[in-house]
Amino acid sequence: MRESHRLRIAIQKSGRLAEKTIALLVKCGLDFELRRDRLLHECKEFPVDLMLVRDDDIPAYVADGVCDLGIVGDNVIRERQVQKTNAIETVMPLGFGTCRLALAVPVAMECRSAADLAGKRIATSYPNCLRQYLKQVGVDAKIVELSGAVEIAPSLQIADAICDLVSSGATLRENGLRPVEVLFESQAVLIRSARALPPAMALDYARLLQRMNGVLQAAQAKYIMMNAPREALERIQEIIPGMEQPSVIPLGTDGSHIAIHAVARENVFWETIEKLKAVGASAILVLPIEKVIA
Repeated sequence: MRESHRLRIAIQKSGRLAEKTIALLVKCGLDFELRRDRLLHECKEFPVDLMLVRDDDIPAYVADGVCDLGIVGDNVIRERQVQKTNAIETVMPLGFGTCRLALAVPVAMECRSAADLAGKRIATSYPNCLRQYLKQVGVDAKIVELSGAVEIAPSLQIADAICDLVSSGATLRENGLRPVEVLFESQAVLIRSARALPPAMALDYARLLQRMNGVLQAAQAKYIMMNAPREALERIQEIIPGMEQPSVIPLGTDGSHIAIHAVARENVFWETIEKLKAVGASAILVLPIEKVIA
């Protein structure tokens, strides 16, 4: 068993998920000098070490106690089925790396659902997830396990359909495929070992978790400032999504107009601003928020 007073976090060593993970940790005040030829990377400002590994290995490293925490796609955890051993816990979703595991077939194929794939061959890199799903829906199909380039299997006549991760759907369209059924939605999640942390490490973990929550809450929140007639305040509160109790500052001497400062917990779209203008708001300023600490 590893002997250390420092938290160790396993993350994907390369790819889009790795970039977004590093960006999240930097926003949490963690700074690393990353080198692709090294396994462990020390943070000087916080007692945390990063371990850069293959995403498929992250759940096992956390389950075995090699790492205390991990950031990985929920799809990997589902496929590895590590949570069934109660060795890891999913702490929270992180809001990036969103995708879905879906069944897809050639555009010209007569197929509306998984039931139409009975007796067919389905190529996938997620045999465990697919096997479990087919059992749930009562479909008997042959699973063709591939390690990559699953989308070309139908054109090579290796399979009749595929089960693969889909984000934008562009890859499916490029290969003449269309989705017919979604098995589950996925995104990056923070996981931790089910083992209890020593008191000092548990305190550092709580600090890190607070920072992550602050960054994630700020990702969607916006700070809004505007001027408006006083009688429009109630209507403005109805228009702005998730607005907390605003600060109201009288303008001028008669008090007929006010300045409104507030935090909106959801995105503020152009349509929202247009509605605010329609009820009399002016000088509307929408600013991003770097951190939200409750």
